Amino acid sequence: MHYLIDWNFDEGRSRVRTGFGPENLTRLRRFAIGILKSFQKPTQSIAEMMRTLCFRTRLVFDYLRMTKNSAPATPGVVENKLTVNPPLTHSL
Repeated sequence: MHYLIDWNFDEGRSRVRTGFGPENLTRLRRFAIGILKSFQKPTQSIAEMMRTLCFRTRLVFDYLRMTKNSAPATPGVVENKLTVNPPLTHSL
């Protein structure tokens, strides 16, 4: 894991050195690597995924499921969602 973080985020050149900053940034980087690994295809590297996400920011929101119409985690599997009954309409 350390190699992935150092190589992809160039952690060794980070200028954050005081307080809890270095620890917090490392946790964020590890979180990002974890998310990328969960969506990683067998033939795809983490660096390749990061380059793709730089140009396709919509995928970032889909991976984090931050949009209403984000794709499910696995194709063909529908997640459990709260269903709201439609309002009753009366026809006269």
